[in-house]
Amino acid sequence: MAPTGNDGRDGYLAFVESHQHRLLRAAYLICGNRHQAEDLLQDALLKLALRWTSVRDGDPSAYVRAILYRDAVSWWRRRRREWLSAAPPEQVVHDRDGALRLTLHDALGLLPPRQRAVLVLRYYEDLTEVATAEALGVTVGTVKSQCHAALRRLREVAPDLTRDARPGQGSADLATGVEVNP
Repeated sequence: MAPTGNDGRDGYLAFVESHQHRLLRAAYLICGNRHQAEDLLQDALLKLALRWTSVRDGDPSAYVRAILYRDAVSWWRRRRREWLSAAPPEQVVHDRDGALRLTLHDALGLLPPRQRAVLVLRYYEDLTEVATAEALGVTVGTVKSQCHAALRRLREVAPDLTRDARPGQGSADLATGVEVNP
């Protein structure tokens, strides 16, 4: 069989079109900045394009997610941990669910990169412990311990995210997906 002229380009383009929004949301949750998330995803998709012929028959989505999380951690290691500001940010919140989302976003920003990546993979991407371990290149035990430590830290820094802080609502109405009783 003669090789096609596009060398798998159509398959790559179809993958990007069907997965780019979900991957962008995951990148945003990991880094917390839309512009940086777009840069991370662009770099990850470029790396995927370079390896497309060897990755396309496997799980290219998992390959891109692994690149996203590893590149995000590399960026965190290089950047300054403190942001200087002339004035503190506004703290006006109007609705309860919006407040919970902002609380979760702020609390995720306080976690170390690996714990943040584990929570996003496990509770936002809804990956199993095994799939999370594969995406991050760690053992399942590391995923479990990082998840446990991250949830404990979230309970400390954002007690509004626990079920007990939302009286009268059952577990079906949980807004963030990481609400856990201690």
